Amino acid sequence: MQIKIGNDIISSIRIEQLCIKHGSRFLDKVFTKNEIAYCENRNKNKYLSYAARFAAKEAVFKAVSSTLENKYVLGWKDIEILNDASGRPFVNIKGLNYNIDVSISHEREYAIASAIAIIE
Repeated sequence: MQIKIGNDIISSIRIEQLCIKHGSRFLDKVFTKNEIAYCENRNKNKYLSYAARFAAKEAVFKAVSSTLENKYVLGWKDIEILNDASGRPFVNIKGLNYNIDVSISHEREYAIASAIAIIE
């Protein structure tokens, strides 16, 4: 068994600028329909929510990338960050049977995420 960890931090302003500049082209490249629906429902905090999911995807990728034969086999939308009924984030990841736990935190201008992957 291997335990891998990944972390990421990002400015919500950077994500907001990408959303404004590239619109749905950026969103559709990086986020799933479920993630977009969740973030768009966050109204004034939507860019912070997008930033949090972006950081979580990066953290997950960093945690699992060393176990992949080819890191390009895993795309942005292959990693999906959703929330359970209590609001806790969880990871759906296509093509990998890893147990991954993710933690997200954010405040006005920054979002940070950590991911721990247990690889059997």
